[in-house]
Amino acid sequence: MTSMPTPPAADPSTPSAVDTAAPQSAPQSAPESAPPSSPQGAAPAMSAAECAEQLKQRFPALFGGAPKPIKLRVQADIQARAPGVFPKAALSAFLRRHTGATSYLVALSKASHRLDLDGQPTDPVSDEHRQAAVEELARRRAITQARRAEEDQARRERAHLLRDFEKTTLTEANFCALKGLSAEALQTTLAQARQEAAEAPPRDPRHDPRGPREGRLERPFRPDRAARGAGGPRNRGSNGPKAGGPR
Repeated sequence: MTSMPTPPAADPSTPSAVDTAAPQSAPQSAPESAPPSSPQGAAPAMSAAECAEQLKQRFPALFGGAPKPIKLRVQADIQARAPGVFPKAALSAFLRRHTGATSYLVALSKASHRLDLDGQPTDPVSDEHRQAAVEELARRRAITQARRAEEDQARRERAHLLRDFEKTTLTEANFCALKGLSAEALQTTLAQARQEAAEAPPRDPRHDPRGPREGRLERPFRPDRAARGAGGPRNRGSNGPKAGGPR
């Protein structure tokens, strides 16, 4: 029986993996038995941090500073320029993480061309890849905004619960029954609410509807009022000429 050919593994520096996919953890592959001896010239084991540092040192024009759109299939160029330095697995993992970062997607969405290892423009950024980056950024932004809204709502609810607890005349057991909370959950929520109230920035009296401590906002200085107080004319009814009229 003829065996079917095994499809080639996806190149992590292709557009679908580098520029359009969200960062994901690499799937766990089945363990393989180590060869009795490493082939001559094989790259040593390398951590993600070491891989990133080596790329910055060897190719600062592309991997130094802020993220820049990377030339497609850049792995072949890296291996050709630095043979035996970067293990394929470590380099692939770094490129997936690097090109899935939000800062990289922002750079990709704004750039006109990709850059090679020397920082020189190569292929134009395709409309498809740019649009994919824009859509992924919008998706992440929506998730962040939704999470912040949920956190703000939960914080307001805890603050409201703290105010109710401080004002109530009920026993703690009755208060818990009213709010549908256990005694432990109540104390945990109240402690968090007190901590959030203590960490909240102080209110600016100029923007606080409750006004300053004296109970009301100070009136700003008005030169026209000062003039009226010193005997100046009043523009009211028949007591003086109308505003804008002859004097």
